[in-house]
Amino acid sequence: MGHKAPTLFRWPVEDELALGLLLPHHAEALLVLVDENRDHLRPWLPWVDKTRRVDDSLAFIRSGLQQLSRCDGFHLGIWCAGALAGVLGVHWIDWANRRTSLGYWLGAGFQGRGLMTRSVAAVLDFLFDEWDLHRVEVRAAVTNFRSRAVPERLGFRLEGVLRGVERFSDGSYRDHAVYAMLAEEWRERRALQGTALARPRQHR
Repeated sequence: MGHKAPTLFRWPVEDELALGLLLPHHAEALLVLVDENRDHLRPWLPWVDKTRRVDDSLAFIRSGLQQLSRCDGFHLGIWCAGALAGVLGVHWIDWANRRTSLGYWLGAGFQGRGLMTRSVAAVLDFLFDEWDLHRVEVRAAVTNFRSRAVPERLGFRLEGVLRGVERFSDGSYRDHAVYAMLAEEWRERRALQGTALARPRQHR
């Protein structure tokens, strides 16, 4: 296919923050992080209650490595001072239209430090510069203000709301806010201010 895959097992971002491909030996640490944050994650992530065993985490990690082998996305661990803090995933790659979508989560104890904003910025650099993508989306539940703050800090454009797009095990549905960044917009923003981030919007 000719697309360069991210091969680094550790991808330094800055200070004590690093990204790295999730590998099979991370499965236990990933499950521990999920276990510690079930109540925190459950309102927003429908897979939480289906992830109960190390084998569940291992299957998730292996699926990400299979995606990477096809240049069809990948799953990164987010490490803070050597501790696994969360996950950032490139869901799939639509090569015909050169677009993709990101998903992410952090353990509650790692929030409020700008870790996810800086991690997403690093992945955008890779996707636009190395894989030459044109469009990256982020979708988040409309009431998940912490997740929505990440694309807003980075200058993504809010394009609209998808109604009732995600179903949870209790039968409820979530509306998603849809954000997008185009390659030329990211390069212009980076040229003007690097990765300096605007202050997040306050939701009411």
